[in-house]
Amino acid sequence: MKIAFIGTGVMGAPMAGHLARAGHDVIVYNRTRAKAEATGFAVADTPAIAAAGADAVVACVGNDADLEQVTLGENGAFAAMRAEAVFIDHTTVSADIARRLAAARALVVDAPVSGGQAGAEKGALSIMCGGSDAAMAQARPVMEAYAARIVHVGAAGAGQQTKMVNQICIAGVVQGLSEALRFAQASELDLDAVFEAVSGGAAQSWQMVNRWGTMARDEFDFGFAIDWMRKDLGLALDEAKRNGAVLPVAALVDQFYAEVQKIGGGRQDTSALVRRLPR
Repeated sequence: MKIAFIGTGVMGAPMAGHLARAGHDVIVYNRTRAKAEATGFAVADTPAIAAAGADAVVACVGNDADLEQVTLGENGAFAAMRAEAVFIDHTTVSADIARRLAAARALVVDAPVSGGQAGAEKGALSIMCGGSDAAMAQARPVMEAYAARIVHVGAAGAGQQTKMVNQICIAGVVQGLSEALRFAQASELDLDAVFEAVSGGAAQSWQMVNRWGTMARDEFDFGFAIDWMRKDLGLALDEAKRNGAVLPVAALVDQFYAEVQKIGGGRQDTSALVRRLPR
């Protein structure tokens, strides 16, 4: 297929690479042109130029405003897309804009991802999707190039709401892991032995397996940035105001992350939450 990829940052660039390796004809657009050129693919000057004639247009940008600009704004992709082309959005944004885009054209899938930069590079992302059955049928063969799991959750916006569920879960787990690590350190326990003891039972989590050791060594310059996590938790908290859900732990951890931002940890991995707890 001819595929336009809009947004070639740390997630988008490797995803576009997987599409090319799967045999697709890829053209890219990025607001910072140098990042687009670094991919080695054909580069379009605008989202509209990238989207013209494409079978699928894929986006992975920053936030609601960025997504609106590259789709509905001046020189946006939607005006140039063929009616039968599918639009796949991997940006983590509000459910509201996901529904607005789905109302603007027939074949749209909101498809936020989990797995971070490592998942994008390995082609092993988990993708949670909202949209029609017809849109999913066209989007799935595209996403299979870089996904380990693709789940169609429901109608437009459901993918974004599911990503909010994902981030709510992570927030509580990372806080619990941070407290557990500091407790073990205060008890002067052998951290490797503690990990071996608890990681095989009910306390085990992806965060524990992948972050216990780096947290113990105060290593945080990698992974999913706290700045991004706060954006995602903000989306979840805003959505909860609309649907009536009560998120006391997510709201509290969001404020804890704000404390880490104040001490310079905004670009560090979410596991840097432990930095706010005294050793």
